Amino acid sequence: MSFRSYMEIALEEARAAAARGEVPVGAVVVSPEGEIVGRGGNRTREDNDPTAHAEIVALRQACAALGLERLPGYDLYVTLEPCPMCAAAMSNARIRRLYYGAEDPKSGGVAHGAKVFSHAQCHHAPEVYDGIAAVEAEALLKNFFAARR
Repeated sequence: MSFRSYMEIALEEARAAAARGEVPVGAVVVSPEGEIVGRGGNRTREDNDPTAHAEIVALRQACAALGLERLPGYDLYVTLEPCPMCAAAMSNARIRRLYYGAEDPKSGGVAHGAKVFSHAQCHHAPEVYDGIAAVEAEALLKNFFAARR
């Protein structure tokens, strides 16, 4: 089986989030067969919900569509290193692989900060692949915040 990245679709979700005035982060959940089962961009402002990060939106959509509380064997693509909350949600969902774009030294929870997957209390740690389309993901974020200063 050859590798296919779904990061471009996550970037589409990030661009759509930016157009709504949200921080441009997008996420996609992909089945073992390569089908997109959940997708979303940040919705914290639109939904008045501090938990409505792109990853949570995509995980909720995937679980609802499949009628499952866990997603073993599923992969998640996200444009920015997940925060600790989102990393914990991925662990609870039993995500198989996490692919992310830009690093987040300030608020990340995978390679920076809390490093959720490396704690003994973490019940499941996905395989992690970073730097996927990182330059474009980082540019989206930098442009978004530069326009607001």
